[in-house]
Amino acid sequence: MDAMQISFGIVLLLILLALAFDFMNGFHDSANSIATVVSTGVLKPQAAVLFAAFFNFVAYFLFPLKVAATIGKGTIDPSIVDHYVIFGALVGAIAWNLITWYFGIPSSSSHALIGGLSGAAVAKAGTDGVIASGLIKIASFIVLSPLLGFLFGSLLMVLVGWIFFKTSTKKVDKYFRKLQLVSAALYSLGHGGNDAQKTAGIIWMLLIAATASGTVLPHWMQADKDHFPTWVVIACYVTISLGTMFGGWRIVKTMGQKITKLKPVGGFCAETGGAITLFLATSMGIPVSTTHTITGAIVGVGSTNRMSAVRWGVAGTIVWAWVLTIPASAAIAAVAWWVGRMIL
Repeated sequence: MDAMQISFGIVLLLILLALAFDFMNGFHDSANSIATVVSTGVLKPQAAVLFAAFFNFVAYFLFPLKVAATIGKGTIDPSIVDHYVIFGALVGAIAWNLITWYFGIPSSSSHALIGGLSGAAVAKAGTDGVIASGLIKIASFIVLSPLLGFLFGSLLMVLVGWIFFKTSTKKVDKYFRKLQLVSAALYSLGHGGNDAQKTAGIIWMLLIAATASGTVLPHWMQADKDHFPTWVVIACYVTISLGTMFGGWRIVKTMGQKITKLKPVGGFCAETGGAITLFLATSMGIPVSTTHTITGAIVGVGSTNRMSAVRWGVAGTIVWAWVLTIPASAAIAAVAWWVGRMIL
């Protein structure tokens, strides 16, 4: 840990910047939990975002803080963390989120944050600053989370097809318009449970660094590797829920209609398949991309109809955004770390 004491004002500034990223995460990724329920007409956009925001926050009561611990202790060497590293990481992640939001590309806020942390850490300490095992585990789920979403989404679609083989299309649509509310709630729980903890992990790292550097903090703000302040977690869940309430309608359109046309039964299978994947990853403490997961599930559902039902050109553009996210956000973060050294 750097010997330089971090001023209290800088700590507050970086907490606000982290919460800004958390808000943007909800804003940017709200489409992941509500795109299908909006595109199938089950809920109006305004009702859908309130619905998703509520379940984003409820996730606080259901999931242990394993993902936050992975971010706080399992991605970069805690001994190199200081306010410059945190600043660089957050600026890199926020900048990439803004770029992809502007162009309506559903990239991953999670991997933008991982890229930001990695870029800032390498800028400060070289490759020794990153924890290879942690990054490998996270990187593996860049591939596994959409594949699992694809697998669960397609299997559920096939299973539903068998169960309702003799049921009229009208009745199936009626049943699944109601059931899709359940699946959207489950996915929103998974979104909140995995994504809010990532920002909490960042703030935890900052408070540990500030406490260790001798910054005079109120007792309730002090932290160490064995003490995770409850207020941090609550603040992050509230903030991501507020971000979800404002929503990102450009990305809703891409996720809900441009990849494949969905009916309520398809929306239910995609959301449920994605939710299963998120619940598994969160229970293992692995920060995954809700964007990757739901995209894989939507593609899986579409492919059970016929492969031509999936607009592979759109899906390919999204995959390119996935590939670029970590290196792009890392590069921006490295520059931001250098700028932070001059202005903070």
